[in-house]
Amino acid sequence: MQTAPFFSDCIQNALPGRACWLTTADTVRIRIGVWNESGEKGTVLLFPGRTEYIEKYAHTAQDMAEAGFATLAIDWRGQGLADRLIDDPMIGHVGDFADYQLDVQAAVAAAEELQLPKPWFLLAHSMGGCIGLRALVNDLPVAASVFTGPMWGIKMEPRARPAAWALSWTSRRLGLADKLSPGTRNDAYVSVEPFADNTLTKDPGMYKLMQDQLTAHPELSLGGPSLNWLYSALRETLALSRLPAPALPCLTYLGGDERIVDAQRIRNRMATWPGGRLQVVPRAEHEVLMEVPETRLQVTQDIIAFCTAVAEGKSPFGGDGDGMLLSA
Repeated sequence: MQTAPFFSDCIQNALPGRACWLTTADTVRIRIGVWNESGEKGTVLLFPGRTEYIEKYAHTAQDMAEAGFATLAIDWRGQGLADRLIDDPMIGHVGDFADYQLDVQAAVAAAEELQLPKPWFLLAHSMGGCIGLRALVNDLPVAASVFTGPMWGIKMEPRARPAAWALSWTSRRLGLADKLSPGTRNDAYVSVEPFADNTLTKDPGMYKLMQDQLTAHPELSLGGPSLNWLYSALRETLALSRLPAPALPCLTYLGGDERIVDAQRIRNRMATWPGGRLQVVPRAEHEVLMEVPETRLQVTQDIIAFCTAVAEGKSPFGGDGDGMLLSA
């Protein structure tokens, strides 16, 4: 592992981490961030969403460090400071969703090399939730999982879904798979959309932090997805929906005002997850870990309590039933 840049200047007062370059089995260079490597309670493997980067989660890593956990976060291929895969670096592209599992494998190998403390836990957001669920199916070595707004389906109008399938599939045969998906922009969302009615958070401070991070380091910016990303995402989320849930403790958060991922797919999955619980957060948007302070505090405290209970061999839900649907 070689040292990679970590932009401490854009994380406000959050805990600085250190970053490393990793090379995947197919020779793609990705970046990981590591915090509190000696955390006595275990390690959180943090899988960010599409367009995200490790610095965005410095405050989450600090919360976990204060509770005694180490954190390892990933810049997925095609975003952050990881290798961009096509000529236009602002288009979010991947050859196939299975390729993200090569990033997971490289990160797990790095965690082993760094001897990050066990047990390990998965904390996955949005697209990272899709990648994370597949990784669990592939026996990711974690004791429990936490998902926030997981992309187990993409929210779209019912009549638009067949068109999305057809267009994205056809693009692969016409040599257009690396082109921008219709209805998306070649700009980072937070850089061009005002705070009012944004789909990420109701906290203006967190929204401004996201904007400031990309202003300070535009190389972290990413716009809309390619048609190939769209096709691969549709195919992967459909395939995952047909698989049984892994048999390990799971806590999943869904914002009550979610407008990016398919909320019904999340409800369906969690209704049948053995040892799983769905927590619906009223008045929250897609990113519950970036929400207003009171929401962020409650969600973080609950995640810490969940992981701590599992680490100590206790029931993470105090003996309550599985597959429960709750409101915060």
